Amino acid sequence: MARPDLDTLALLVAVAEQGSIGRVAAQSGLSQPSVSRRLAGLERRLGVRLLSRSTRGSDLTPEGQLVVDWASELLDAADTFTSSVTSLGAEHRVGLHVAASLTVAEYLMPGWLVALQNRMPRVRASLAVANSAEVVERVRHHAVDLGFVESPTVPHDLSRQRLGQDGLVVVVSPDHRWARRRALGAAELADGAALVREPGSGTRETLEVALTGQGLTLRPALELPSSSAVRAAALTGAGAAVLSGLAVAAEVAAGRLVALTVRDLVLTRPLHAVWRRGERPVGPAAALLALARPPR
Repeated sequence: MARPDLDTLALLVAVAEQGSIGRVAAQSGLSQPSVSRRLAGLERRLGVRLLSRSTRGSDLTPEGQLVVDWASELLDAADTFTSSVTSLGAEHRVGLHVAASLTVAEYLMPGWLVALQNRMPRVRASLAVANSAEVVERVRHHAVDLGFVESPTVPHDLSRQRLGQDGLVVVVSPDHRWARRRALGAAELADGAALVREPGSGTRETLEVALTGQGLTLRPALELPSSSAVRAAALTGAGAAVLSGLAVAAEVAAGRLVALTVRDLVLTRPLHAVWRRGERPVGPAAALLALARPPR
């Protein structure tokens, strides 16, 4: 059997994640018939039916799921190989410019950058911290090689890799009037009670999208420019803070903040790496992307 083409395997993995050949075609800059032909050719080459196609999209067959799992491992290894070889002959330190939204920058990026430094000691990485909207603009304008965002939507003009998801929580101080309730309605949170990040942040967008799904409009009690500022305001009893669970885990564990359940509101958001379309990450950027991917 001839070895399958890595780019075609990458298309298969993308279809598994997106559930749609059309969306993958749009993101990769290929036509939908071209993606379909390449996947059909892969099925013929492997002698295995990989996808079940319907009007609702494309679902993996059981055999297809196995192939995707193996392909993901192979693609990760190929990315690591490419990035390692790229840096092998470098006589000078290689620069890597990254931008990340606040939650990723504070709680995830330090570990990824330390791991990258251990793997590629010649890489000098610089990190810019901004909200998700600003990260997108930096990527678009070639200010950084790679961006990391936590908003529920990613602009169609950027390529992306989903890294996992993050859960938001609603927290209040122990002396807040809601502290003993443990649960509240979405309308109560929307109507002038929430301490939130500024417009453009992924945290803010996630909350607004969730409230819109319930027919509600956010009217914040207070807007602040960082997670630490929102957390500090909540500790004073000023209102109910909406933040990543990562940002308030220590305070909740210590009893300095109380986590509430909001009925009928799903507060989860995807985490994505983003880069300019048509410019697949290579070298240190590819290595960082591989380190940021969750284990499969």
